[in-house]
Amino acid sequence: EILNVGIVGAAGRGSGFKIACEASGILKIHAVCDINREKLEEARINLGALEKYVDYDEMLEKSDIQAVILGTPMNFHVPQAIAALKKGIHVLSEVPAGISISECKNLVLTCRKSKAVYMMAENYTYIKTNVMVREMVRRGMFGETYYGEGEYLHELKAYNEVTKWRRKWQTGINGITYGTHSLGPILQWMPGDRVVSVACAGSGHHYKDPRGDLYENEDSCVMLCKMAKGGLVKIRVDMLSERPSAMTNYQLQGTEGAYESARAQGERNRIWLRSLCKDHSWLDIETLENEYLPGDWKKQEEIAMKTGHGGGDFFEVMDFVDAILGRKPCPIGIDEAMDMTLPGLVSQESILKNGAWLPVPDSRDWK
Repeated sequence: EILNVGIVGAAGRGSGFKIACEASGILKIHAVCDINREKLEEARINLGALEKYVDYDEMLEKSDIQAVILGTPMNFHVPQAIAALKKGIHVLSEVPAGISISECKNLVLTCRKSKAVYMMAENYTYIKTNVMVREMVRRGMFGETYYGEGEYLHELKAYNEVTKWRRKWQTGINGITYGTHSLGPILQWMPGDRVVSVACAGSGHHYKDPRGDLYENEDSCVMLCKMAKGGLVKIRVDMLSERPSAMTNYQLQGTEGAYESARAQGERNRIWLRSLCKDHSWLDIETLENEYLPGDWKKQEEIAMKTGHGGGDFFEVMDFVDAILGRKPCPIGIDEAMDMTLPGLVSQESILKNGAWLPVPDSRDWK
């Protein structure tokens, strides 16, 4: 079975899905869409598409596509997903799922009515070490997990002037505006759990954009997340401070194990597991790869690493295909996407209220 797919944002982020689509043997890039007219034909040729569109709604109306991959700015994710889902077209959406609680609720209600698959493309959940930790949690190696940390430290001030939407939706709003890379893997390490309330505070404003305006987003924002089962998660996002990037910082604590990712070049990802360690000494997690890296990762690692985000762009497309074909449940369906997205949106309210603890809605209650 071949599924025709339309790549949206094809002249930018969407271009990174070519290898995965071709490797799937199922997804055929049939159409591309981008508002950048100058680069659209080049994108069509590079992605091997038959059709090109400047207007997204026109593509949905005219093109023979069964799925879309949304590699567009954050503010387009919900309206573009809803438009596709209403036509029964499957959706793989970039992160976060949405930019407001109200539009996220509209997306959830649309998903409930649609027969099409919705998946959020949180590629950091597919990074090799994150997958290994998830597998160890699944096997009970960590015991009960109750504390986690995630950090996304990525100085993007110059990039804000190239991809101008970031200046509005990432650094133009206070609080956690881009937190799913940090929170997503941790939620998978705390299975059956979700964030029920958050409190957010920032470090102040120390940088100005080229026009001399202070960034509305405080330099470092920290969100504390109280979990339904009583645990605690800390998320830090900083896209402004001058420093080396460190976008995949994670920690996990359980009753039987602990994990700390490398924070700088030359460091190692380290793990302690009571069942494997004779004393309180760290192990290099890579030494456990043969035992705890799932078979699909091992088999497809070579081609996966040719895509972006540590192979994540490959494996998320494979899971999207499997969900469409009914081979296995969608790992980041609409409710999982909301679990990863809504805490950040609530944090934006919390920081305006001096760090007040505020409840996070559960999308499963939205009918």
